[in-house]
Amino acid sequence: MKITRLETELYIAPPPERPITDALRANRHPGRVFVKLHTDKGLVGSSAVGFSSIQGANQTLQTMLNEEVAPLLVGRDPLAIRLIDEDLRRALEEHAIHGMTMYALTAVNVALWDIFGQETGQPAHRLVGQAQDRVPAYTMVGWMHLDLDELKEVCAKSAEQGFKAVKVKVGSPTLEEDIQRLETIRAEIGPDITIMVDANQTLTVFEALRRGQVFQEMGVFWLEEPLPAHNYDDYAELAHGLVMPIATGENLYGKEEFKELLVRRGIDIVQVDLARLGGFSECVATGLLAAAFGVPCCTHGGGLINLNILCALPNTLYLETGLLTDEERDHFVDGCFLAPEGAGFSW
Repeated sequence: MKITRLETELYIAPPPERPITDALRANRHPGRVFVKLHTDKGLVGSSAVGFSSIQGANQTLQTMLNEEVAPLLVGRDPLAIRLIDEDLRRALEEHAIHGMTMYALTAVNVALWDIFGQETGQPAHRLVGQAQDRVPAYTMVGWMHLDLDELKEVCAKSAEQGFKAVKVKVGSPTLEEDIQRLETIRAEIGPDITIMVDANQTLTVFEALRRGQVFQEMGVFWLEEPLPAHNYDDYAELAHGLVMPIATGENLYGKEEFKELLVRRGIDIVQVDLARLGGFSECVATGLLAAAFGVPCCTHGGGLINLNILCALPNTLYLETGLLTDEERDHFVDGCFLAPEGAGFSW
């Protein structure tokens, strides 16, 4: 079997009247590049990657895929996934193996695993060794642009759908504002649902310690990404200063960067980001690295690809997701997503 062509389709959404916002940024430019990798056997692997906060980024990503990546794939065996990964990394190294380059690598890697799954009739997680038959999930309920009434409404829907954990954005101008948001949510969902908080890299070590001590007294389960992603020593100081687990990783590129945090004991919960790590292969490898350090793993984001990642890991903790779609409802039981049974990345 050989790859015959790479096809891309650009989708740019209209600018939102009210952008989704956290403590760091507003997502004003949503879009995606949809990728199809065709083979001479008729199998087609699919993927989609994109940016939401950088104007013009998705157009540039599509150009990179069409002009730089596609010529390197035609004629290759799509099942030689790791070999193709390494060849693409070397070929694209001059663009820096961070940022947009990694998004392009992800698009290809996911499509290759999708082909592998279709060829074997197996879900991707089973191709690397299934470790979970279900994965607990939490829903992201507390974006910064939502007022208190809107927060309560989203929390009520989450509880109604059966989620047993929710995540809230923090990093407001004052700690008192964060406390008010958390108290509002706790009053809405009751004492039995777990709450996590996410500061999106906006705090100093001092402020993260100050707020973190309050959050842990309020029963918050974890503090996510309180500091800039690559401040490894600061993360170690923070992790040693709080009882509450520190979760981070969505802005790290490659398992080598996770290793910097793991060896310093500056991370209690690893969060892998599909696009920034370069695809399914590297996410699974990073999760297994975390397992070697006795650290649990979550994904940044949901969907079938991330669910397959977590089903392949022995140290899975949570899948992040939004409120359930109609398609997802049949696969969600008692706060958990059931392991997918479909070929590649399908239900």
